[in-house]
Amino acid sequence: MRILAVLLLALSAQSAWAEGDALSWLPRIHAATQRLSYTGTFVYRAGDQAETLRIVHVAGPHGAHERLETLEGQPREIVRSGDEVKCYLPGSMTVKVDKQTDHMVFPALLPANLQDISEHYEVTKGAIERIAGYDCQSIVLEPKDKMRYGHKLWADANTGMLLKSQTFNDRNEVVEQFAFTQIAIGGKIDHGQLKSRFLAKSRAWHVENSGAVATSLAASGWSIKPELPGFRKVTEMKRTQGGSSEVGHVVYSDGLAAVSVFIEPMANKTSLPQPGLSRQGAINIYSRQLAEHLVTVVGEAPAESVKKIADSVEYRKP
Repeated sequence: MRILAVLLLALSAQSAWAEGDALSWLPRIHAATQRLSYTGTFVYRAGDQAETLRIVHVAGPHGAHERLETLEGQPREIVRSGDEVKCYLPGSMTVKVDKQTDHMVFPALLPANLQDISEHYEVTKGAIERIAGYDCQSIVLEPKDKMRYGHKLWADANTGMLLKSQTFNDRNEVVEQFAFTQIAIGGKIDHGQLKSRFLAKSRAWHVENSGAVATSLAASGWSIKPELPGFRKVTEMKRTQGGSSEVGHVVYSDGLAAVSVFIEPMANKTSLPQPGLSRQGAINIYSRQLAEHLVTVVGEAPAESVKKIADSVEYRKP
């Protein structure tokens, strides 16, 4: 019995060490995507849809600067400078200006605060695989409940740079994937590559500024109390959207998944979407009407989670 107890203790310690070793990759991946400059091309897949994009990312002492452009279909560019984001849409001759929220996008998917990840995900190391010409360590994050998706990440073994990610549903089906097909990490990057190629033309385009400002929706009578373990509020604001300057926007995250709640007056809507659930790849969308407002929840989470957050929205006249 004593020998058995020692063996069980040894196995437990080995398992804890293995998980700790896997967890140590997550801050390394976060640091790489924040501190390294890179240029590359990646493919985004969701369901039957695929899109190829080119990215230029320059890290500096005053924050990151980035340009992202689509290489297929309707041209579109997103240029980020610090916390300001501009989306150039030549098809409608529109420039949309917004503020960067805490919601991460590929390849900077992981937040700085990773302390709660192991509470809601089993984190393990997978095999070494080759992605875009680099040997990559794979990391698997398996959810401990049905409130969130599973994830698999591939990071360059030398730099920690994230080169591929997959999102899985509860049937272990891939519902979303990002993967670099070509990337150059580090080195000097000409800052001219950060400028939009529509910059000159866009001076005559229509500009839509979100006017996002921090606020407390509780002061207007709104409360959101989702009973989802691990999901915490990361930002709360009012913004201009669809012609209305009174759209409430709250973002919840568990460190990997992000869910946005939009509360918009119906009086400003020319047409209303059908209430209920819809899906786009890994994104679930749920809408309901409440107190002459349209509540829409959009999230990289299972339908049950998105619906629970939507149903938790309440209004009491202040």
